[in-house]
Amino acid sequence: MGWTDFTRRQYVRRASRYASDLTDREWGLIASFLPGPKRLGRPRRTDLREVVNALLYLASTGCQWRMLPKDFPPFTTVQVYEWRATGLWRRINHHLVMEARELEGKKASPSAGVIDSQSVKTTESGGISGYDAGKRVKGRKRHIVVDTLGLWSG
Repeated sequence: MGWTDFTRRQYVRRASRYASDLTDREWGLIASFLPGPKRLGRPRRTDLREVVNALLYLASTGCQWRMLPKDFPPFTTVQVYEWRATGLWRRINHHLVMEARELEGKKASPSAGVIDSQSVKTTESGGISGYDAGKRVKGRKRHIVVDTLGLWSG
């Protein structure tokens, strides 16, 4: 898929605070997956879109958690652990991969995959490690599976 006037307008980020901020269209794709307000306790005062924008900012810039810019919610509010533990990110990724495959004219579920591996160095406290003689690296080998479009399959 090449760049057209339509795709350029779709991906323009000039109106955003940061390049990592979600557009309205992107937010619409994932908003329904996020947890609703709890029945008990205080009402939510934090906008979940801002929490997701902060997480995307952290992922794209690599900045430290405590160094989040002041226009995001406090770093103590921007937490990813509960959403990761409940499988929220995995469900969002699965949904987005299926949508992307259908947009490319493919079946929603991939019929083939490619396994890639990478050897990475680990610290002594990094858990189990081994030795990759081919790359001469002491550490861990990680694997990833992608479909024929190069999308992560989990």
